[in-house]
Amino acid sequence: MRNRSNSGVRLDYYQRLLNKTILKYQNPVTGLLPASEENSHAWVRDNVYAVLSVWALALAYRKTADLDEDRAKAYELEQSVVKLMRGLLRCMMSQVEKLERFKHTQHVNDSLHAKYCSKTGKTVVGDQAWGHLQIDATSLYILSLAQMTASGLQIIFTLDEVSFVQNLIFYIETAYRTPDYGIWERGDKTNHGLPELNSSSIGMAKAALEAINELDLFGARGGPLSVVHVLPDEAQQCQAILLSMLPRESNSKEIDAALLTVISFPAFAVDDGEKVEETRDSIVTKLEGKYGFSRFLRDGYKTAREDPNRLHYEPWELQVFERIECQWPMFFALFVLDGLFNGREEQVKKYSEKLDSVMIKSDEGIHLLPELYAVHKEMVEQEYKTPNSQKREAIGRLPHRWGQSLYIISKLVQEGFLSPGELDPLNRRLVSEPKPDIVVQVVILAEDEFIQSKLWEHGIKVQTMEEVRPLQVFPASVLTQIYSLLGRNKKMGLTGRPKNEIGLLATSKLYTYRDQILAFIPQTADEHQFYLPKDTLLKLDMFANDVGFLSSYWGSLGRPLLIFPVSTNLNYLGLNV
Repeated sequence: MRNRSNSGVRLDYYQRLLNKTILKYQNPVTGLLPASEENSHAWVRDNVYAVLSVWALALAYRKTADLDEDRAKAYELEQSVVKLMRGLLRCMMSQVEKLERFKHTQHVNDSLHAKYCSKTGKTVVGDQAWGHLQIDATSLYILSLAQMTASGLQIIFTLDEVSFVQNLIFYIETAYRTPDYGIWERGDKTNHGLPELNSSSIGMAKAALEAINELDLFGARGGPLSVVHVLPDEAQQCQAILLSMLPRESNSKEIDAALLTVISFPAFAVDDGEKVEETRDSIVTKLEGKYGFSRFLRDGYKTAREDPNRLHYEPWELQVFERIECQWPMFFALFVLDGLFNGREEQVKKYSEKLDSVMIKSDEGIHLLPELYAVHKEMVEQEYKTPNSQKREAIGRLPHRWGQSLYIISKLVQEGFLSPGELDPLNRRLVSEPKPDIVVQVVILAEDEFIQSKLWEHGIKVQTMEEVRPLQVFPASVLTQIYSLLGRNKKMGLTGRPKNEIGLLATSKLYTYRDQILAFIPQTADEHQFYLPKDTLLKLDMFANDVGFLSSYWGSLGRPLLIFPVSTNLNYLGLNV
């Protein structure tokens, strides 16, 4: 019998660590992870982050398996991942009516719940009893679903589930204009329960939209019906708002450590390298401490000065929390991963040492990552005078599964069991790499033969829309109708995408629909649907803007195709049409 290799022995250690800190709590019926042994609530976000380490360890076993036993362990871990992800899917599918309403209202009371019962999968609090609208949590689920599917796991089993995921895409695609309660579930900093636009939510939504676009949810066994689609204009809208907000998190939060998940692992949502550096530097400068990172400035959560009998504070009262904010060690693990993905050895070394220094060793010799470190109430005054001078105590959950998962992932990559690319099969990490210059293809089409003949008299040779067949040219409104069919499912009561306007990026490519090749006229050039193009000079000006926009923001494969229709209105240019 062959002996275990050193790598196999080391992976077995991480499997034991994972079993004792995460998997032992997984519910055998729903697959969900409760917040603790005493609290059966299962948060969507926490569950997804926790299961990422299970997925990572499965990838490591699959990669280095040298015995059948290793392959069996890889399969067991993969099925634990599938169990949890499908458990969350089942919970969300039970709220399909709310999903359908939210697509049209974007109202906080119509949002999917942020947490469920880990024993039954049912809701645990009312629609208005919690800040459920957390777009980043739903987006993180979609992003992780896409990455796991791309790695070879099959999580989606039926076309009904494909329809639901397609509607989840519609749920998050308006993140750029939908205020939510954010990653910390509190809305504005004063905890008045007021939702606001959050960069972390918008960034995670953008990453999810880009990651899952054109993905076959059945993997290699699927076909056209199991592919989900995203309107590229919605992702671009998210990017525009995100770049305008960074490094700020929201109207009430100057900076937030959660933005690291947007500029780095797992989202990699920002393609502007300078903005990434600015945001990272701002997080380090304003939030880093000896025991971790503060979530945001003047965060009173679990501090010695927090009043447990008060639900919210006035803005001027938050100063009492300045300099004594609790520090979260899980952000050390995120900075280790950030360094590993970006090849920053000094950063990896620095934060690995800091991470090891805040770990707590259990009686069984297992390294546990606490939820946070707080200043003891007797040392608050000294901490006010000299920040980061006082010893802090670990409080909250031990281990903090979200952070414990990130710790395990960072160790697997550090020790060479996984490469960064294996954790990112969709290559999100390359989003900021320089891209080649975009060449915009412009096609000028005459509305009819009369227009064509007049243009020929001036030396402009063009085809009519009839002559380009079998390619068929339609206005953007037709594409709106086609997109409204996506995700439609009568059994589940899903009506598909709301008939919102279609943007330029979506109309600038060819489509195959029922064995036909379709092209679309941009809405800004369609005189039959939009009155402004009837002003020829304005139409030409908008056309020039469209070319510039496509040159700057085209992110799909191939070159953009911009159709410019010519009609009788060109008599303003002196063509006497």
